[in-house]
Amino acid sequence: MERSSTTNLNNNNGHTKTAVLEKELVTDTEELKTRTQPVVTPEAPDTEKQQPSSPQKRKKPIKLILAALGVGAVAASGFGFRWWQYASTHQETDNAQVAGHVHQVSSRIPGTVSQVLVNDNQLVKQGQLLVKLDSQDYQSKVQQTEAALANAKAQAEAAQANIALTSQTSSAQTNQAQGNVNAALAAISTAQAAVQEAKAGIPTAQAQVRSAEAAVPAAQAQVAQAEANLQKAQADYKRYQTLYQQGAIARQQLDTAKAAYGVAQAQKNAAVQGVQQAQAQLAAAKQGVAKAQSQLAQAQEGVASAQAKLAASQGGLQQATATKQDTAVKRSQYDAAKAAISQAQASLNDAQLQLSYTNITAPSSGRVGRKNVEVGNRVQTGTPLMAIVDNENWLVANFKETQLENMKPGEPVEIKLDALPHHTFEGHVDSISPASGAQFALLPPDNATGNFTKIVQRVPVKIVFDQNSIKGYESQIVPGMSAEVSVKVK
Repeated sequence: MERSSTTNLNNNNGHTKTAVLEKELVTDTEELKTRTQPVVTPEAPDTEKQQPSSPQKRKKPIKLILAALGVGAVAASGFGFRWWQYASTHQETDNAQVAGHVHQVSSRIPGTVSQVLVNDNQLVKQGQLLVKLDSQDYQSKVQQTEAALANAKAQAEAAQANIALTSQTSSAQTNQAQGNVNAALAAISTAQAAVQEAKAGIPTAQAQVRSAEAAVPAAQAQVAQAEANLQKAQADYKRYQTLYQQGAIARQQLDTAKAAYGVAQAQKNAAVQGVQQAQAQLAAAKQGVAKAQSQLAQAQEGVASAQAKLAASQGGLQQATATKQDTAVKRSQYDAAKAAISQAQASLNDAQLQLSYTNITAPSSGRVGRKNVEVGNRVQTGTPLMAIVDNENWLVANFKETQLENMKPGEPVEIKLDALPHHTFEGHVDSISPASGAQFALLPPDNATGNFTKIVQRVPVKIVFDQNSIKGYESQIVPGMSAEVSVKVK
């Protein structure tokens, strides 16, 4: 029942001031009864009872009644004045409830509950572990992304090594081709006198040079390929060593990786020897050309051989230019490998984040409520598991709009909780809602329909407890409790 400051004279709200006024009224009434109570005297003889009472004795009861009525009127006037004085400076309502922060706890990933570490109504701290989900699937995902990241890094390292090797090879080929061009030009002027004599030996020597020059780049390419294979085998061997130490793989896989590493080393050594042999053949071919050039010096036929050498040297220069283009291609491959590393790292970070979500912690300190999760439950994303109610409480009092004229934030409030009727709490007005409760309803009233009936609206007012007032009662005050409040307005 709502108590108004203008209509309720007989209120039983238990407020201190009203209780004092009622006590004073009872005291005045008891004094009045004492004064008007007749004095009992011993019985007189029958002769005295039969005597008629005098007019003076009959007037005494009337005077006493009038005196009692006067005293009652004075007491009632005093009580009424005090009540009016209290009601004119206070606004009251029993349409109030305790409110608080209720934090819903839910899962951010689907999974199976493996452990529930709290009970109903248990006190918890912020960050405390509440529920654990089965993490095996997410751990496997982390391991897969780690392996993908390691593979991407190995490919990037191989691409980077190929860039350096190709760049060095291209520079060497360019210098060599340019030197061959200069040598051929010099040989032409020298062999003009012996062209006819050296004409038969020049084609053979030129063929040997071209064959040897073609063999050298091929052998060097085999060295580069063997080097890349060696680096990959070495990286695999190191990774398998780490996995074997962690117990993730068998000894047989480690031995296989080690054998592959040894094969790659042998292939590299063989490729290096092939380069040396090709270089030796190239040196021998050059010696044949030198011999032909010496013969060309004796005959004018050597001029044609020198011109052929010049053409071959120019072809080598063009090949060196093509090698530079191959270096650009390998640079693009290296850039793609770096992009793959970034992608693998992002996948690893996401997998680790998903793994961390298997540990569900408390978002705030408080007490556990509405726990509906058990070990073995299969939960989905967003499934409510429990709620955490913290210790910060306040009241929401719904006052009539006619009671808000003089109400302002900061004004003192007396609070009575139905759960604790023998204790009066203190607080103050924190804020007043920017709209009435009807405006926030799901279906707010529409006064433009033509069937308007004026109804006094209620406006929510937030009231904050004084901390000293609720000291010792924190655990007994929970959201949802009913309350009666009285605001002292100016």
